[in-house]
Amino acid sequence: MEGLKQFLDEKVEQYNVPGFITNDPVSIPHLFSKKQDIEIAGFFAAILAWGQRKTIISKCKELFARMDQAPYDFILNHREDELMALLGFKHRTFNEVDTLYFIHFFRWFYSNHESLEEAFLVGQTNRVDSMESILIQFHNYFFGLEDAPSRTRKHIATPARKAACKRINMYLRWMVRSDDRGVDFGLWKKISPSQLICPCDLHVDRVARKLGLIRRTQTDWLTALELTERLCEFDPSDPVKYDFALFGLGIEEKF
Repeated sequence: MEGLKQFLDEKVEQYNVPGFITNDPVSIPHLFSKKQDIEIAGFFAAILAWGQRKTIISKCKELFARMDQAPYDFILNHREDELMALLGFKHRTFNEVDTLYFIHFFRWFYSNHESLEEAFLVGQTNRVDSMESILIQFHNYFFGLEDAPSRTRKHIATPARKAACKRINMYLRWMVRSDDRGVDFGLWKKISPSQLICPCDLHVDRVARKLGLIRRTQTDWLTALELTERLCEFDPSDPVKYDFALFGLGIEEKF
């Protein structure tokens, strides 16, 4: 275990660097400087993050071009006819219906709150609530508006359906983790890095299994918990930093 920790720590140092940003969906929120723009752009980038990274980045840039490169301003101040610019947007199974609901929710939410972090704290009693509880409550809150389309629910995973929730966990890593490396933003302070769950995508899952960090045969919420618990043995205060190591080993080194 000590040797594995040293190996993974070295890989975190190798991949948690600004050079990682360019070819990763995290590059999308890095296009913006306003806190709310970063939150919104990051959320869309994370939810759209399936398929080839090049395509994901391209589709996100297309989406924000339709919002005049100012998502927060567009969401709060658009006229109804300006929503026409979003018609026809599509990435895999995410289409204009889903896009318009996201815009609708964000307009309602940001009219009442300063930061999207507050949406992840609804129903929470203290700062040590489990991430499982946080994500279930967030999903219910996000789709709590009266006209939420049932088809859009599939685009935000929830532990209530046993999903690994890799995209929303990746988004939370971007917003919550704070270090001096320049990749993650560390904008949110009410959720602790120690609460985060490792995004268990295809590359991370494959490498983690080869390293003996996952024993479950399927990949679901319990798998993500198992992996995170193992990573906590290396750094309980910031286990998800090892996402850089596992993902880098998988996609860059074909480990």
